[in-house]
Amino acid sequence: MFRRFLVVATSITLIACSSTPAELPENANAIVERVVDGDTIEVSIDGRSETIRLIGVNTPETKKPNTPIECFGPEASARTTELLPTGTPVRLERDVESRDKYGRLLAYVYRQPDNLFINGVLIDEGLARPYKFPPNTTFSSEFSAAADIARRNGTGLWAACPATTEP
Repeated sequence: MFRRFLVVATSITLIACSSTPAELPENANAIVERVVDGDTIEVSIDGRSETIRLIGVNTPETKKPNTPIECFGPEASARTTELLPTGTPVRLERDVESRDKYGRLLAYVYRQPDNLFINGVLIDEGLARPYKFPPNTTFSSEFSAAADIARRNGTGLWAACPATTEP
């Protein structure tokens, strides 16, 4: 479903400020350093390490302190790692806000050079539920529709996790 959201990448340089964290420009190119879990990655942007929270998706927990590993969390993390191995170039696209309350950059992540929309793939494959980050809601309706299809088809967590009943 999300393969239709391919966009030609443009390069914009991230300018670091010494007093406050740098904001994500309209589009930024980065290199994956590591996958933290299914919906969080670390990247290098112009030599600066940043934690990226994928906008609009929520994968089951695997690393949250004082929280048990959730059903299908390891599978979601493994798939994100498969899609974005260390060294993968990505394009980060922002929405309204650049950072969440934890200081992580918020982004839609596109793998280069094929422009695969990682946020969308996780929903399509039943590895994530849609999660609204108001006001960052550009793809909310598309994510909800894709989750409905995955749920109806019993894809991924929708089949594996009995408590999963709503997108």
